[in-house]
Parts: sequence; C-alpha cells; structure tokens
Amino acid sequence: MRILIADDEITMRKMLRSGLLRLGYEVEEATGGAEAWSVLQRQTAPELAILDWNMPGMTGVELCRKLRERQRAAYVYVILLTGNDSLNDLVAGMAAGADDYMTKPFKPAELSARLRAGQRIIDLQGELLAAQAQLEILAHHDALTGVWNRRMILARLGEELARAGRERHPVGAIMLDIDRFKRINDTLGHPVGDEVLQEVGKRLTESIRPYDYIGRYGGEGFLIVAADCAMEEALKVAERVRDAIAATPIQAACGAIPVSASFGVSAAKVGEPMDANALIGAADRALYRAKQLGRNRVEGFFPKLEGLVELR
Repeated sequence: MRILIADDEITMRKMLRSGLLRLGYEVEEATGGAEAWSVLQRQTAPELAILDWNMPGMTGVELCRKLRERQRAAYVYVILLTGNDSLNDLVAGMAAGADDYMTKPFKPAELSARLRAGQRIIDLQGELLAAQAQLEILAHHDALTGVWNRRMILARLGEELARAGRERHPVGAIMLDIDRFKRINDTLGHPVGDEVLQEVGKRLTESIRPYDYIGRYGGEGFLIVAADCAMEEALKVAERVRDAIAATPIQAACGAIPVSASFGVSAAKVGEPMDANALIGAADRALYRAKQLGRNRVEGFFPKLEGLVELR
C-alpha cells in the first residue's frame, strides 16, 4: 500500500517515512496542502494519507474536506496528525471527513496499529466496490452470454437512432436466431445448450465492429445494432457474423456441435422516421424469411419481397 505524508516539517516527514518504510509501505511526500492535493488528484493516488493539521496553503482539515466533496473518485483513508489533542480538534477533524486522528509525537506501535485499521477499511471498501461493479454488470448484461441484456440493447438502439437522427446517419438492425436450438436442448440437454449460447455470444462479440452493440434479445435470439450502416453495409456485417458462427463447430463437453444462425437485417435511412419498434419488426420479418429459405443465411427487409415467401 502507498501512503502520502503531507507535513511542512522536514523532521516529522523523515520520522514518518522511516517508520512507514520499516513497516513495508511505499511512501510519497508533500511539503504542504496544495502539493498534497495535487498528488491526491492523480488516478494513481495513494490509498492512505497522513495529513498534518497545520500546513501552508491548505490545512489538513481543509484538504480532507475537499477530498470528501469529490464525486466518483477513489476513496482516500485520511489520518490527521496534530500536536493538539483537544476534544474540539478531534471533533472538527472527524466532522471534516477524517478517518482517524493521531497526536504528535506519535508512537511507532500506535502508528502501526492505526495503519492496520486503515488497511482493513481500504480492503473492505475494495471488496464493496467490486461487488457493486458486479451488480452493475449483472443489471446491464445477460448473465449467461455476457452481452447486453434485452433492456440495455433496446436502450442502445434508441440512443443510436437518436444520434443518427441528429447527425443524419443510417442505422442497421440485425436480428439473429441460432438454428434449430430447441433440438440441441432436447437431444443434448440444457447445459449443452448453455455452452452453445455462451460460445455464440463470444463469437458475436469478437466479430462485430468495436462501435456496434450486441445484446441477447431472448432465448436463442440476439440483436445487433450496426452504427452508421445503411442496408448494404449492415448485410455485410451480418454475413461476416454468420460466417464466424458457422465456420467452426462449437466444442462442448459432449463433443463438437455444428451450429449456424439465421439473420434478418433492416436499416433506418437518413431522412426517414427512425423508430426502434419498426426497425426491429422489419428485421424480424427478414429473419423469418431467412428461416423459410433454408436457415444459415442472411436476408434483408425489402418491402417488395414481402408476400413472396409464405411465413409460418
């Protein structure tokens, strides 16, 4: 763990530095409040700071208060260091957001104990942040495949349509279903079906462009939002993804499984109303045409083709 020492007295900094190095900590130093604030603003700022109460430019209490006013910044555990052990100072320091308080001259054993307490708090906070990040991932992503869930892929489509409307760009929507997925579940079991879904999700993620979005729309179905794509470009994206899925059998626990998918593509043209439901509906109709024409293929939504193939 790295620790910042902020004190304008060189003797105190040397004493603290010596003690911290003996305890195995990494140390940075600042000679005043402004310098300490600059250090703590870095993305790689120390996780713990020992701040002298009275420093030129900015006191330890003022610095602590500024740290606690920050939004979305990493938490810094603060120990205030002062020569005054009055109750009023203790209350003022804690009210400013300090985590602990130590009086001069400090005792090495006391310093060690307070640092261990700080380390426990920092570790617990790290675990809490990791848990919160995981919850956020679960709220936005499909738990099985890791791609966006239905709610979020529809939100991404809405955002992309709004951006495209402002900037006058087309948007492609690609609907796909894994071919004969029910047969995989029925004959090989749902755990194998889960393996297939996971691998398809991986191949989809690896084959789309960095600025496209992929989400699980439901069951064996996925939706790709193809940014800045008119129909011709969206068809090319879909064909590349189709090939990525079908080119190599999926290696599951039970062996190699040939897998393919059918694709339906639609596109919102520049200057035309951009409605998410209409775009998805059109792609879905093209998807069903791809299934009727033999599966493992890409079909685009062209109104003049509607009714040429019976949809069941």
